[in-house]
Amino acid sequence: MSAILGQQFIDGQRSALGGEALQSFDASTGQALPYVFHQANDQEVKLAVTAASRAFAPFRQLLPLRRAEFLGAIADEIDALGDDFIALVCQETALPEGRIRGERNRTTGQLRLFAQVLLRGDFLGARIDQAQPERTPLPRQDIRQYRIGVGPVAVFGASNFPLAFSTAGGDTASALAAGCPVVFKAHSGHMATADRVAGAIVRAAQRTGMPSGVFNMIYGAGVGQGLVKADGIKAVGFTGSLKGGRALSDLAAARPQPIPVFAEMSSINPVILLPEALNTRGSQVAEELTASINLGCGQFCTSPGLIIGLHSPQFSEFLDVFAQNMGSQPAQTMLNAGALNSYRAGLQHIVAHERVDHLAGQPQGKSKAQPQLFKADVQLLLDGDPLLQEEIFGPATVVVEVADRHQLRAVLGSLHGQLTATLIADPADLDRFGDLLPLLEDKVGRLLLNGYPTGVEVSDAMVHGGPYPATSDARGTSVGTLAIDRFLRPVCYQNYPDEYLPQALQNANPLSLNRLVDGQWSRAPLS
Repeated sequence: MSAILGQQFIDGQRSALGGEALQSFDASTGQALPYVFHQANDQEVKLAVTAASRAFAPFRQLLPLRRAEFLGAIADEIDALGDDFIALVCQETALPEGRIRGERNRTTGQLRLFAQVLLRGDFLGARIDQAQPERTPLPRQDIRQYRIGVGPVAVFGASNFPLAFSTAGGDTASALAAGCPVVFKAHSGHMATADRVAGAIVRAAQRTGMPSGVFNMIYGAGVGQGLVKADGIKAVGFTGSLKGGRALSDLAAARPQPIPVFAEMSSINPVILLPEALNTRGSQVAEELTASINLGCGQFCTSPGLIIGLHSPQFSEFLDVFAQNMGSQPAQTMLNAGALNSYRAGLQHIVAHERVDHLAGQPQGKSKAQPQLFKADVQLLLDGDPLLQEEIFGPATVVVEVADRHQLRAVLGSLHGQLTATLIADPADLDRFGDLLPLLEDKVGRLLLNGYPTGVEVSDAMVHGGPYPATSDARGTSVGTLAIDRFLRPVCYQNYPDEYLPQALQNANPLSLNRLVDGQWSRAPLS
């Protein structure tokens, strides 16, 4: 294993100007690991942003092929990290080896997927309206448009995905693909992991001849505010709590030059159980739901936090089986002590409510999270009580029973924005409840049928976003190739000679792009 220095990564060099020390811990035992990290000071934050700003122009002007080579090299470097790296990640997060190996594959896979996006070229959005000098009453000038990176991006690592939503995760990959240098804020829960991955990124940058400031990483609590407020930062990517994401959004909006924050924050991911499906496979649904809720100790942003069913004997039978299943689940170790404390606080909040019943789950222990199942009065949602709108990060869920389809529509209408909504339905249910789909479309970013929201595919069509508070901007996604759109902006060239145009807009179409030319898609060169 290469040495873990615990220093900032700034402009291709290491820096340790701050005096405060930070400690890495074993997530399972709580014991200190032999890795100490230096808290970044204000000067290092400025240096990191300055390095990223200096790298922006040369980096974004590289041909897409060159940036694709960089992303591929990062993937290769991360794949080359040995078994000692896997063991380190498991130690810092208490996640099992199989999960970490799978997450590494997802991380390198999405890097290579964005490399394919760059080679494909459609992200450039090339549009050409050729001159019409003979048009009357006024001639049309030659007008051409493509998209460029917005500038340096601040990315905040997530706690629950130490690889796929962290140092070289989706926000970093999509920003780099867009031509935007990154200043990454390492998550305190897995700093040693971040150090190893950051080293892989820097080696890849050096191998492929990237500007030295294309990737920078800083450690420490409290550095995020200065990072978001820095003039050189032009956008923010964040995955975490509603409180944290909202704070960053408010900071960014209050800047003299406001910038966008793409924050994934809070979602309870409702699952709607329809009658015919429960009639034919209620026990199976109870088993599948239990597995989804407890997957990864419930530490997924798409974990089902609200289960909605219509009053019926079938729903009552389902609930009995569901409670037995949830009550038999073993306790699990959470990512860190902070996550466990937050889980306990969330449980205490809901247990204390007089209109919530506890259906299943053993008392909480000192070091592990016990799965819990609750049933709440439907009127809490209808009255706008915030209790059921709040995500409990951990292996817990709440069931709500509605009287009829009219009340079901009212309950769905009361929900805040979500990442996902799931229908468990047979064909007869879809015929009867088809009017729910437009209502759910207004509430969520991803609609599932007879599946479970945990397990997010990285692909061209995936949407991992949704209306507030699921995200701060429902127009984007943090998973899938469309994530690159967040860090791009359009630029228009009017009446420029061909030789001065970027290659994406030149007549010869040297990048072989599929371009919108005079309202028609074409790869052909222009005469």
